Amino acid sequence: MHTPEYSITGETAVITGASQGIGRSIAETLAAGGADVAICSRAQERIDPVADAIEEECEGSALAVECNVRDRESVERFIERTIEEFGDIDCLVNNAGGEFVAPFEDISPNGWNAVMDLNVTGTVHCTQVVGETMRQSGGGRIVNLSSVNGQHAAPGESHYGAAKAAIIRLTETLAVEWAGEGIRVNCVAPGLIQTPGVAETLGIESEAMPPREQVDRRIGYGEDVADVVQFLCSPAASFMTGETLTVKGVPRPGNSMEHDLGLER
Repeated sequence: MHTPEYSITGETAVITGASQGIGRSIAETLAAGGADVAICSRAQERIDPVADAIEEECEGSALAVECNVRDRESVERFIERTIEEFGDIDCLVNNAGGEFVAPFEDISPNGWNAVMDLNVTGTVHCTQVVGETMRQSGGGRIVNLSSVNGQHAAPGESHYGAAKAAIIRLTETLAVEWAGEGIRVNCVAPGLIQTPGVAETLGIESEAMPPREQVDRRIGYGEDVADVVQFLCSPAASFMTGETLTVKGVPRPGNSMEHDLGLER
């Protein structure tokens, strides 16, 4: 998207959990659109190749920093490094997250807390730290990644669904609280997207993926989500805050996400 109202050229975007999957697609798309991107992962060796590829192929520059979003001090170091490198932060994309599939009765306290910490507490840490910077600089845009599982029931994912539902409500609340600070806060809820984890679980290889233009496909591309994130980061979405945009096709009969993951009961 290169028309003026969709432009993010010269801006700085922070994307968490960008070593693969949706996060990597978002980082590459924003950098291709002219933004400088600061990206993180819990392992430096996993995020460095992404930054190298962005530097070689995209208009924007990339900074790769090891960061555990569950650790407040780690987040603070990441953001300090980003400001040193690029100056003010214009966009924050809270993408870092994770899950495992299990019936509710089999989820241990540690398992529940791990999913909540990564998806919710990590988002809170990043939003509070970057939000302070944005308030000082006069505003910015925050995009949180939820999931369709935060909107609708998904057997085997009670912990993940609860966490992603919390992200939607957090988005709505911050949009109201921070509107006067010039900060827009929106959310994207992807459906089933081909990521390394999904590909492994469902056995869907890239060569078997349907055309991106096909509306009723049951699985999407990372770029499908990334394009919506770029829209929310751009001036084109200047009259939008507190919204959750769902990014999914039309599941075919018998091909629901629950069926694909073998979770029917």
